[in-house]
Amino acid sequence: MPGPILHMGAMVLCSHGGQAIPTAPSPVVMVSAMPVATIAAPYAVAGCAFVPPAGNGPCVTGQWVVGAMRVLSQGQPLAIMTGVSICAPTGTPLLPVVVQTRALAT
Repeated sequence: MPGPILHMGAMVLCSHGGQAIPTAPSPVVMVSAMPVATIAAPYAVAGCAFVPPAGNGPCVTGQWVVGAMRVLSQGQPLAIMTGVSICAPTGTPLLPVVVQTRALAT
């Protein structure tokens, strides 16, 4: 399913409101003058509000597991808004909130 491409300027949150940013964007492909994110590198999560009484603490990292099928950068699929992601250690998804809408990938 096509979706907007995620890039460094996209606002991505964990399910508990923590800010997530890509740790290694691909500088080869630019969208809105910013490097795109691929599914190869994890996102770093800061400010996750999930504090369980016991067990798997706040979200620390997030990883896209399904991204664009046809659009690649440096051999890796691009992260897209309609992709599938998971945070560690909680197992909840990343939520793209604000993304650019000019470039779509499928």
